[in-house]
Amino acid sequence: MPPFIRQKNSATDHWISLSDIMTALMMVFLLISIIYMIRVKESVDIPRIFKADEQQLYTQLDKKLNVTLKRWGATLSPDLTVRFSNEDILFKAGSAEMSTQFKQALNEYFPAYLRSIMQDKYIENIKEIRIEGHTSSFWAQGTNDEVAYLNNMQLSQQRAQNTLIYLLQSSLLTASEKQWLKKKFRAIGYSSALTLGKNGQPSSTSNPESPSASQRVEFRVVTTAEDKIRAVAYGVKHGTD
Repeated sequence: MPPFIRQKNSATDHWISLSDIMTALMMVFLLISIIYMIRVKESVDIPRIFKADEQQLYTQLDKKLNVTLKRWGATLSPDLTVRFSNEDILFKAGSAEMSTQFKQALNEYFPAYLRSIMQDKYIENIKEIRIEGHTSSFWAQGTNDEVAYLNNMQLSQQRAQNTLIYLLQSSLLTASEKQWLKKKFRAIGYSSALTLGKNGQPSSTSNPESPSASQRVEFRVVTTAEDKIRAVAYGVKHGTD
């Protein structure tokens, strides 16, 4: 064999190659474990941070709007939902025409509500502001359940839409506020899907439906928390609107 040709030690080369592969695999598994732990921590931290912000904003809104909302028979929940269910100021039966009293209530409540949630600390986490229209399950006497549901769906949607239109046309809001609302506002009619009992809780066999409590308009804030948790779970970054 010529002296310049070096014979390979096949056994040694084999074990060196296998060792390199095992080291590389261990590094990959370690990296995956670190990424997984980071994502788990983020998925735990996101709800906690959002909950803390929600509680802080609720405290601010309650302090600022408590008197106004009580005057109009409205309530503010810890999840930032504002519920108008006072039948004396809302829509007449079967009508989507807004009353003068309801318009006045919105004038007193909504600008302050909007400016609170548009604070720099919260605004980037707001996905939607939903105006939800709800009705009872009843309609004209002799109407079957399906027709009553469909008629109430149209009615609840029109009520929510009229409320949205009124606010977007309000002279009490600035042009920039209206522009932001156009991206965040949603008008949704639920018909009789979420009826309530007299105690304001979802109706059931033990909590019979109350027509007056069920007929209501609610303002609900939807945050980006779920989107961010989903992005962490799938390892994808999603931007907000």
